[in-house]
Amino acid sequence: MGCSGNLFFTILITFSVALITYNIIISGNAPLRQDFPGPSRRPTITIDPIIEMPLRRHSSSSKRLFHTAVTASDSVYNTWQCRVMYHWFKKFQADPDSSMGGFTRILHSGKPDAFMDEIPTFVAQPLPSGMDQGHIVLNRPWAFVQWLQQADIKEDYILMSEPDHIIVKPIPNLAKDGMGAAFPFFYIEPKKYETVLRKYFPEENGPVTNIDPIGNSPVIVGKESLKKIAPTWMNVSLAMKKDPETDKAFGWVLEMYAYAVASALHGVRNILYKDFMIQPPWDKEIGKSYIIRYTYGCDYNMKGELTYGKIGEWRFDKRSYDHVAPPKNLTLPPPGVPESVVTLVKMVNEATASIPNWYS
Repeated sequence: MGCSGNLFFTILITFSVALITYNIIISGNAPLRQDFPGPSRRPTITIDPIIEMPLRRHSSSSKRLFHTAVTASDSVYNTWQCRVMYHWFKKFQADPDSSMGGFTRILHSGKPDAFMDEIPTFVAQPLPSGMDQGHIVLNRPWAFVQWLQQADIKEDYILMSEPDHIIVKPIPNLAKDGMGAAFPFFYIEPKKYETVLRKYFPEENGPVTNIDPIGNSPVIVGKESLKKIAPTWMNVSLAMKKDPETDKAFGWVLEMYAYAVASALHGVRNILYKDFMIQPPWDKEIGKSYIIRYTYGCDYNMKGELTYGKIGEWRFDKRSYDHVAPPKNLTLPPPGVPESVVTLVKMVNEATASIPNWYS
């Protein structure tokens, strides 16, 4: 057992080093020059070749399940969010209107944690020290590469989600005809940044509008498509981070742009679903949405008026719980606060009351 374990570990490390080395060569070699080639010249960056994905049509009666995958670190901050998210996933998974199959937390800390038995988890290795340049989400594409290559994923589709997502109703498979399904972000603007993006998406690949205004999450995409996209996403992310102009232009959404570019390079377009999710406090009603994403802080006075940018008399902000998980039974918002915020806090409270051995 010891010998076979050592052999497996050696093979895994060898594979990881080889892939990282390949990535370093790519990201160090070239999309960073200002004279990135136009249509008459071949690009100097080495990116996986574009593969046109065949249309895959299914009968309306077939159940097209997707596997939900969430990348996370082992921080308290990410972990309590994953626990809440998985609680609500289980609530809706078996619903007749759901196409939700399995679930995996892709833990990119490189080692198991105390919640392996509570949440189905795949342990991925982080990038080598310093390679993410302090931008921890660059571990996300590398973690997906490892998971897609090593895990036995039964479903034909993947939903890429995040720890701060709460599922509010059963999610159907919104992807179809070889296209992914994605939420459009107003701040992903390929046309505005065409000059920068041409370093990674040469003119021979078509208009820059072929890059959809999306991130990698929430996205439902075919598993085989994602297996092709993920290595390119990883390479483009690291190349973008290494280029000062691109890094300055995109900042904290850099890895989102990298996924959008990688998807376009592989010819995988996306159906844009604005109802995929809402983001309180700006979105006030649940409506037809499937996910609440609580990325923004919610601050209100006791009259129920939003005081965004100023700490409110009542507040819920995930950043308040970066080192300690939220307690059970959070105080509900005052009267007048929108439905989306009230629902969010009620769902967090229900999860923390139901999850065994919550922190407090």
